[in-house]
Amino acid sequence: MARRRGRQARRARRGRVAPVVVTLGVVSLLTDISSESVAAVLPLYLTAVVGLSPAAYGVVDSLYQGVGALVRVAGGWAADRGGHPKWVALAGYGISCVARLALLVSAGLATVATVIAVDRVGKGIRTAPRDAMISAASAPEDLGHAFGVHRALDTTGAVLGPLIAFALLWWIPDGYTVVLVVSAGFAVLGLALLGLLVDEPRPASQAAPPATAEPFRWRTLANPRLRRLLLVTGGLGLLTVGDGFVYLALLDRGEFAAHWFPLLYVGTNVAYLALAVPLGQLADRVGRARVVVLGHAALVGGYACAAVPLPGAHATIAALVLLGTFYAATDGVLAALAGRLVPDSMRASGIASAQTTVAVARMLSSTLFGLLWFALGPGVALIAVGAVLVVALPVALVMLRGLDEAGDGCAA
Repeated sequence: MARRRGRQARRARRGRVAPVVVTLGVVSLLTDISSESVAAVLPLYLTAVVGLSPAAYGVVDSLYQGVGALVRVAGGWAADRGGHPKWVALAGYGISCVARLALLVSAGLATVATVIAVDRVGKGIRTAPRDAMISAASAPEDLGHAFGVHRALDTTGAVLGPLIAFALLWWIPDGYTVVLVVSAGFAVLGLALLGLLVDEPRPASQAAPPATAEPFRWRTLANPRLRRLLLVTGGLGLLTVGDGFVYLALLDRGEFAAHWFPLLYVGTNVAYLALAVPLGQLADRVGRARVVVLGHAALVGGYACAAVPLPGAHATIAALVLLGTFYAATDGVLAALAGRLVPDSMRASGIASAQTTVAVARMLSSTLFGLLWFALGPGVALIAVGAVLVVALPVALVMLRGLDEAGDGCAA
């Protein structure tokens, strides 16, 4: 009878999300409103206003993608080493907040690029400790759901940010200073919410803290299961073209005016928002590694929609939906998977290593694709990358086979 009541209690708990996960999601929502209200116009601004070539934009985009990756493992290591991921995350959010305030007094491409790079450093520091807190607060069987809920809230901010910027510029032409003030205000709110309302969670599987913590060892990150994940996700990351390039390819077809460009980010993020929780729950049921790999099939579809010159808005809408599907299937699900391939004391570092691998691969991808665009044109370049990705997906599935079935934190 007692065993039956225990099973019933566990079933009742299934699907519930810890309050700290929701609070961290709201923090991310506010922070994303701040960052995305500025980031949504960067590709168009740099290419159409500043006059950068696609190849030069690829270099800038690679820095945007990769600067945070350079410090992401350090953020995870600091969180694991000190045992206080909240304070490492708070430092990262604080750095980004300072960058938002600095944008108000920045002028010129070099200064703005430097400030944005500092913002990316803050993002790199905070991401793994925050995800480690989500993982620690959630039951292992509900990790995909928990990360899906967090990413849904996070993506709500990514939807609202471009909308707010678009509305402000529609209401106040050339009101970029107003956008920056609003962006800084949301960053301050997110930082305050994290500092005042978020407590460091105790792992859901623990009734009490362990008497002694397992010491940090870098070689723990080199276990065979994590190595396989890093190898596969790094390879797929090299075939992941930045959103800015896809949006510029859609704009190049001349089906919409340039002032609608920020809303392309909204379309992608709405799809991400709608699918983050369902795909997270699906990953918990059918395997997170499988969902991460198959999510790249949606990316192939997005490339095709941007590359093939179809009339009307249907191809543009389909491309945005497919991009959102890709992010919903990979972003939070990858963190949920990586966090369970290493011991609990290494969770933030394990997540950071996976995220860093993907970010560095995408940084290289942006630079290489900019050159490919310059040599072949946007349509042919996207088709070429998509064709290679189609070949890579079955190989990735085979390499990650069995990754979800092995026990947590064990090297197999």
